[in-house]
Amino acid sequence: MALVANKKAHLNYEILEKMEAGIELLGFEVKAIKNNQGSLDAAHVSVRGGETFLLNFDLPPYQAKNTPVDYDRVRARKLLLTKKEILHLHNEGEKKGITIIPLGIFAKGKKLKVDIALAKGKKKFDKRETLKKKDAEREMRREMKY
Repeated sequence: MALVANKKAHLNYEILEKMEAGIELLGFEVKAIKNNQGSLDAAHVSVRGGETFLLNFDLPPYQAKNTPVDYDRVRARKLLLTKKEILHLHNEGEKKGITIIPLGIFAKGKKLKVDIALAKGKKKFDKRETLKKKDAEREMRREMKY
């Protein structure tokens, strides 16, 4: 179960491939995530200089009065992947229309992991079709229940 989830990812994108990565965080940021704070709505992953970074991840401080004065809520956070995985993401991310997005952050043992995906943006009519399917499935489940 995700501690922080990108709820609009499946609506706005067609997921092509998933993988998980470690994330480099400060202590109070870990506490904030375990307290289900943070927003992945505008976040995306970038590959620069052989490293991967999570950009635009808005993470408020756990305790506002106990955080450093120069704390940046949306700073670039480094993702921990193998060189082979980084190369794969770089090659796939270069293709036209492919975006690397975070799907959620979850705990695996004592560590926090980020679920990332290679995704292709959906057009407006695709989004409407997805919503129609979702509604139809919900109606079928409701009918089966009674």
